Amino acid sequence: MATTFFTRKANDEGLVQIFVRVRSKKTGFDSRLATNLYLDEKIWNNRNDRVKKKKAMENKLVEFVFLTVDDIFKTFEDMMSDGVTMTNEKAQSILHECVFRVQKERRRQEEEERRQAELALKKMTLSRYIDEFYSDAKEGIRLTEKNTIYSKGTLTSIKQAIDHYRAFEKKSRKSYDFEDIDMDFYRKYLAFLNGQNYALNTIGKNINWLKTFMNTAQTEGYHTNVAFKNKMFKGARMEVDSIYLTKEDLDKIRAVDLSGKSYGYELARDIFMIGVWTAQRISDYNNIKKEDIQTHTIRSIVDKEDPERPGQMVPTIETEDVLVVNVTQKKTGNRVAIPCSTELKKILEKYNYDIPRLADQNVNDNMKKIAEWAGLNEPIRIDYVEGGIKKYEIKKKYELVHTHTARRTGATLMYLSGMDYYDIMKITGHSTLQTLKKYIKADQLEVIDKIVKKYDYFK
Repeated sequence: MATTFFTRKANDEGLVQIFVRVRSKKTGFDSRLATNLYLDEKIWNNRNDRVKKKKAMENKLVEFVFLTVDDIFKTFEDMMSDGVTMTNEKAQSILHECVFRVQKERRRQEEEERRQAELALKKMTLSRYIDEFYSDAKEGIRLTEKNTIYSKGTLTSIKQAIDHYRAFEKKSRKSYDFEDIDMDFYRKYLAFLNGQNYALNTIGKNINWLKTFMNTAQTEGYHTNVAFKNKMFKGARMEVDSIYLTKEDLDKIRAVDLSGKSYGYELARDIFMIGVWTAQRISDYNNIKKEDIQTHTIRSIVDKEDPERPGQMVPTIETEDVLVVNVTQKKTGNRVAIPCSTELKKILEKYNYDIPRLADQNVNDNMKKIAEWAGLNEPIRIDYVEGGIKKYEIKKKYELVHTHTARRTGATLMYLSGMDYYDIMKITGHSTLQTLKKYIKADQLEVIDKIVKKYDYFK
């Protein structure tokens, strides 16, 4: 029994049609069948050269022809060996089945390749996830852990972190994916950020945002990598030596004559002082409206002498009206109520309890000038880390005055007045005592208080 192939010239372009001859000495069967498969004559003649055949099969059509020929050969050989009685009609049917079978398998493979290609396009990668995270946060589709929209400042921070990460990928000439974020990556990324001479806190924000992307992506089921959770994989942060203003500093600022200056300076000072007396962020104290101010009545029971019965005491209800500013903090969503001090009342009354808004940057710039005019020239040492190196510089106090100084000043003055930490937190909105104590540098102030009170040396 033998299965062999031969060709006949099909046209002038070098194509030949392939025929199959199936014969059996045992049964006397001998048939020649047209496969309806065509191939370039040179390629067909080189079919026994493995190297040339493999090269030629890079063409999908050539591959199909050779695979079909192999299938025809194997099928006929197996059937004849099994003693199957062959007829022309049966041989023709087997031939068609072989061609159809290979065609079907080829279509299946092509469909699988197409499906895999589509899955690859749809596959969530770290790069794609980061872009979608920012886009969804910007559009309000992705919310914070407290189910609030991301603030403009936070979105800017995310965008900067993404830009720095992209710059690292470009320099590395590599696109990192979820599984690549490990300690080796961390060391390389940290070295890159330090090489850009970024401040320590800027580097810390970049690392922490990357960890946020990895954490949320893991929660959403896009990867199983936990290497980034190593305790050494962290965004370091250095407490910035931000200043607070003393009562004497505030007196000097209020004493500055702004009559010859533009209206913006006086408004900036008033808005800044609102920040001091409320201890809020600029996004909150530069946006107070009439509807945020309410009168709260405090009721208490005191014993007073009964006018009808001299010498006898009678419980009496006393009331006291307190003006309160209600603020829903934009950054945290916390709602806080701040009793109005005498100074704050004066400012609110000045504007009929509806404070005009001034651009944050204008408040910042104008307050620096006012602090300079107020003579706040005290030298302040500022320690910081840049490019992984500890550095420091000396600046004048007025240069360090900015919009957030008002919040720090308010919180610190509350502490120095003897106000309880937890009561201060109710106003500032800080979530932990540790954060508040760092914020107002209370530890250092406590040490000074204790030393001065304990030792006459400092009297």
